[in-house]
Amino acid sequence: MSSDFQPLLGAELEDSVIDEVLTERGVGVLSMAAEGVPYGVPLSFGYDGEDTLYFVFLGATTELRKETYAEQADVASFTTFDIGPDGAWRSVIVAGPLSRIEIDEWDTARESLADNAYQSNLLSEYELQENPNVWALKAQKRSGRAVGQQ
Repeated sequence: MSSDFQPLLGAELEDSVIDEVLTERGVGVLSMAAEGVPYGVPLSFGYDGEDTLYFVFLGATTELRKETYAEQADVASFTTFDIGPDGAWRSVIVAGPLSRIEIDEWDTARESLADNAYQSNLLSEYELQENPNVWALKAQKRSGRAVGQQ
């Protein structure tokens, strides 16, 4: 690939910067596929600082679209990014299996969501059920790129 494109492609992020982006952003797009049909949904998320992202599926429709895709997806992908006023940007992509958490995982998920999810204060209104509609993406692959910042 020509080096002419390097300014557009950016540089790979180190693991510590990937952790920083995942901790700071709080919102991104969760992508899943069911029966060969892709579905991407913008969601707030919590990050445990190690290898797990948590999502609360609120406002479910009668079709339970998010749940249906999450249950059928072998692997999910999550993308978050930021763009500075000067045009500098960073993006992170995380991929791995997605599963609904068990009730005993709720404290860890809630803490992660409270730490960095977008508008995490709304979660205080979320009533914990016996089977919370909270999903965990276990990061098996992580990558990140940046242009104009690191």
